[in-house]
Amino acid sequence: MNRALKPIWTGLLLASLCPLFAHADTIYLKNGRQIQGTNTVRKNGKVTFETPAGTMSVPESLVDRIVSADPPIGPQKNTSSAAAELSMAPPSSSDAVPTLQSITRNGVIDQEALVQIDAKASTHNADALARAAEAELTASHFEMDRNNFGAALQHGERALGFAPDQVPMLLNVAYLHLRRAEYQSALDALEKARRNDPNSSDIAKLTGWAYYGLNRLPEAIAEWKRSQQGHPDADVARALAKAQRDLDVENSYRENRSAHFDLHYYGEAAPELARDVLRALESDFEDISTGLNYTPKEPISVTLYTNQLFENITRAPSWAGALNDGRIRVPVQGLDHVSPELAPVLKHELTHSFINEKTHGHCPTWLQEGAAQWMEGRRTDRNSAAELLGMYDRHDEPSLSVLEPVWTNLQSGFARIAYEWSLAVVETIESTSPGDLERILDRLDEGASPENAVRAALHLTYADLNTATADYLRKLH
Repeated sequence: MNRALKPIWTGLLLASLCPLFAHADTIYLKNGRQIQGTNTVRKNGKVTFETPAGTMSVPESLVDRIVSADPPIGPQKNTSSAAAELSMAPPSSSDAVPTLQSITRNGVIDQEALVQIDAKASTHNADALARAAEAELTASHFEMDRNNFGAALQHGERALGFAPDQVPMLLNVAYLHLRRAEYQSALDALEKARRNDPNSSDIAKLTGWAYYGLNRLPEAIAEWKRSQQGHPDADVARALAKAQRDLDVENSYRENRSAHFDLHYYGEAAPELARDVLRALESDFEDISTGLNYTPKEPISVTLYTNQLFENITRAPSWAGALNDGRIRVPVQGLDHVSPELAPVLKHELTHSFINEKTHGHCPTWLQEGAAQWMEGRRTDRNSAAELLGMYDRHDEPSLSVLEPVWTNLQSGFARIAYEWSLAVVETIESTSPGDLERILDRLDEGASPENAVRAALHLTYADLNTATADYLRKLH
């Protein structure tokens, strides 16, 4: 029997950390905050950048560093790989900058100012309603730019309450539901928007994303084709091609279902293997649900591939032996049952599904991969501990900030180190207090930046956590 699987560290989550805006920059402030922007410029002692709420600037003295990167071709958030290639920021008003200045104070939303603006709209005066809608929409964009999607959605829904038929308000709410993987809620908003603007390419683009997230490939393809007819877009074209590849293959697939999973498998995969995979996943589902104190709300899609189809469909890095891009995708060629090699891969990838939904896609990759390895039962051995300690003592250990974004572009050698260090960090967290991992995930879901979530749960900075990890490794070594 041929082994279908590479070592478990090659499992890959393509998920939640890339901003949806092209050529995005991450501006790291000295107080620990992070800001996402584009077209960043340093000039006259200020760092100026574009956001969905308009142009913003901060004093250069407050900036620790700026990390610039083009978004990789690959999935983001809790979406599938095709859908996530889309870049669609909600439209901003030309009055966004002065409005933003009127509702913010010391870098946060001034809730009292917003309450006063909203209160004036209770008279139903047209100007007051428009002012309140604009203020809440701007607040929504402000929170969105900081990855606070829960708060952004609250403001977006308030804006929609003041202007229930305006397409920009509906698109904003739909977009935020999509970023939170709430696909049906997004569809509800998009259907209302379409009644007001039936030919909108933006509505079709986001509707395609929602359908893809619901694993409704034919509808997703139809929407993206409609979007392309009205406004050709390279991102939509790539998403459409990916969705079409998936559909072409899945037309030849068989299906199995269980309480929590929809499974597709190609003809070469034995029905016995499909049933065995579902049994293993259902058992893993209960374990992970207990471990993370969370239960996903929607069935999880799983696809079993031949090795060649896995390569063709996922286009994953050569070192990736499995993939979770909103669906669990695993090559199983040569297997007729869940082997000792396959079992941990399934649990690893399923952990990604739990964490990504629990945090609405806010979890950094180092924590995703460390927790997935921990949940599957992997632990740091003495040889790995010695290697990682040597790197730490030479000041060559990976920075957790560097390990936050997706790892698709990592070379295989560094990818191995990234997986091993991330596992050691999570082991350190679990050995200190088993409930801390859950607390970090909760903070991430509330919109905290990764380092601030760690600080809130552990009272440690990233540097402190790396030091604690080294101390933990010395005990193993």
